[in-house]
This record gives sequence, structure tokens and C-alpha cells, in this order.
Amino acid sequence: MEKVRLGIIGVGNMGTIHARNMKNIGNVTLAAVCDLVESRAGSLAAELRCKAFTDSSQLIHSGEIDAALIATPHYFHTTIGIEALEAGLHVLVEKPISVHKADCERLIAAHMDRKKVFAAMFNQRTDPHYFKVKELIDSGELGPITRVNWIITNWFRTESYYASGGWRATWKGEGGGVLLNQCPHNLDLLQWICGMPSRVTAKCSLGKWHKIEVEDEVTATLEYPNGATGIFITTTGEAPGTNRFEICGDRGKIVIENNRIQYTRNETGAKEFCTISKEPFASPGVWNIDIPANGNGGQHNEIIRNFIDGILNGVPLIAPAEEGIRSVELANAMLYSSFTDRSIDLPIDASAYESMLKELIAESRFEKKVVENTGAEMSKSFMH
Repeated sequence: MEKVRLGIIGVGNMGTIHARNMKNIGNVTLAAVCDLVESRAGSLAAELRCKAFTDSSQLIHSGEIDAALIATPHYFHTTIGIEALEAGLHVLVEKPISVHKADCERLIAAHMDRKKVFAAMFNQRTDPHYFKVKELIDSGELGPITRVNWIITNWFRTESYYASGGWRATWKGEGGGVLLNQCPHNLDLLQWICGMPSRVTAKCSLGKWHKIEVEDEVTATLEYPNGATGIFITTTGEAPGTNRFEICGDRGKIVIENNRIQYTRNETGAKEFCTISKEPFASPGVWNIDIPANGNGGQHNEIIRNFIDGILNGVPLIAPAEEGIRSVELANAMLYSSFTDRSIDLPIDASAYESMLKELIAESRFEKKVVENTGAEMSKSFMH
């Protein structure tokens, strides 16, 4: 195979962006687009000179594509992803890979043919600010992590945003709010860099800032197996917002904020200094280091290029889809903790959470007013 024939399933906001970006990728041909809205699929196909489908199953089994990029509303990531994998296609799925852990497990189980590439759109892993910090921590330079803190409140959204799609911000259509839509990237980076916590306690406010039935504000505390603690705070109702990620270890503190990485390094590890110092109010000397990291990386296009390179050349994936279960589990644990008013040990009971979500859907009486908005500038929605 010299070029991968790609089909994009779901050409709303992100799917359309991906489709138009294919000309910048290389070694890939956009063979088809698919959307339930016939006019949307047809006009985009005419613009990009590819085939149009309105039925994902027909596209999957058409023989027209080697790989599928799934950019539908969240619940369909699972069902369409399973069908595509079982049909022998390579699959790249948008975030989150599924709405809840049980569906993640079903989707991952369908990846039986390991020769088929299965990736997730965790494009923030390409940002040099995050992968440089991951390398620093993985090297042991920071020492054991003792505390993490991420305040990520620059996800401000208007009522117009939530009214732009009937599936948005509903239990039935999206399975959650800020945790399932905006924060999968943050939750993925949090576990990718710092590992998974062993316990989560959270307060999730439902429709606090918007006319929605799901969470738009979250405060969570995290406990890690080594005794480290963490705080994760997010909302779509705060302006101006903050994006500050702190990671503290025995040998210092790393702060990622305003496109800078600042490393305050202890000359002597905190634990050792605490033991050997004879001064009651002393603290270790420090070095203040600015770690260079320019730009935001290749983002979506880099993930797609990596996916194509994985298919053609066996290049390791930046974001294997199997790892997507972790960010979903963190989101589920926060919601589960809030609804049950207790701490949740990880790994969570996937079937119990699925049952709770089904109850929320069945009992929902929320009626949503939808107003089509065709003038949205999607670049403003990306994480920076």
C-alpha cells in the first residue's frame, strides 16, 4: 500500500476540519466522508472531490477505504468503532474513545487484529510543553511526585455553544459535560504524565452556569498509590479562566502556565534536607530554570500523520486508543463520586457506573432548545 484510503465518519465541526486538512498530511487520500445529514456530507464531498455516504455501515463495508476516522457524537465512537475494527479497517477515533469505561472495554476488545492500527485523537500529547515535562518526570529528575494541581478553567462556553447541537450536554447524547467534552485532553495528559490515582473524590455541579443537565463545574481531589495527592478543577462557566498545571516532587516543582515551563529545582531533595538540616526554618536552596518549549506541536495533523505512518511503516503510535480508557475512567470516577457522595477507588466498577448512567438517561426530563450556528470559529475551542 502506497497511500491510505481514509474515510471520515461524522463531518460536523471537527470532522470537517480533519477532512479539509487531509491535503496537508501526505500518503493519504480522502476517499469518502459520511454524515447522517445528507446535505452536509454531499457538499463537503463535492468540495473535496471524494465520495459521500450517509450510512456509516455502508461506508465501512464498501471496500472504498482502508481506514476510518470517527468524529461522531461520543456514544457512536463505540458502536461504529467496533464495526470498523471487526471489518478489518484501521481506526482513529476522536476523544473520548467512549462515554464510559464499560464501552471502552467493549471497543478495545474488538481490536483483535493487532496488525490493524487503532489510535486516539489525543493531539495535546504533541505539545512540547507536555511531552518535555513527561520526559523530565520519566527520567526521575523530579524525584517521586508528591502533589499535582491542575486548574483548567479556560474552557468558557456560552449558551449558544450548548444550543448548537441536540446531543450536546445531555446524558443521552454526550454522557456528560465538561469532563466528557472539553477535559478528555487534560485528563489524558494528567494520567500520561503523572500516572493514575488510586482514589477520586469529587463535587460536580450540574447546570450551574448553563441551561444543561450535565456537569459544567468540577472540583476533584486525587490520591495516588505512593501517597501523593492532587486537585483537579475545571468549568465552562468561568471568565477569565486559568490554565495552570503544577507538579511537585521531592526535588522541586514544575509549573506549566502561559506557554511556559518553569522548573524550580531543589539543590537538595526536600526529604533529605528535612532530615539533615539543623535550622528550624530553613529550606533547600533552589535553581530557577525556564525550560524551552516553542509552539504547540503538530496537534491534530501530527496525530493523523502518525496514524498513517503507523499503517504504512509500523511507526509507534503517539496515542494508542487502548490508553484512552484511562481518561474516560477518571471522568467516570469524578461523576460517580459526586452522584454517590463518596470517594471512589480505582479501578471503578464499570458495570455499576454504566447502570447509573442508564438511570440518568431513563429518568431525564430535560428538554433542549437547539439553534443551529454555522458561524462558529472552531480554532477558539482548542486547548492552549
